[in-house]
Amino acid sequence: MSKPKSIRWDDVRKELFTPEEIAESDLRVAIIGELIKARREKGLTQKKLEELSGVRQPVIARMEKGNNPQLDTVLKVLAPLGKTLSVVPLVQDS
Repeated sequence: MSKPKSIRWDDVRKELFTPEEIAESDLRVAIIGELIKARREKGLTQKKLEELSGVRQPVIARMEKGNNPQLDTVLKVLAPLGKTLSVVPLVQDS
């Protein structure tokens, strides 16, 4: 009996999702990862971030777990962290 071929998640998701869906998911993960990193670097708990941003702690927790937050919620949370979002070209002009 032959050894089963190992399946990589990257290969599976390319079969299940469009390149656009993958890019959107990767961007969402990157934004949330940066938000968590910034909060931790500032030494803030989710509760303290609630006090500073006006966004309730359970909403912050859900956002950090990957739920799809509203843009205004992300901006409210980023401001006390000293961060913002920026719109930049996907491909730099040469």
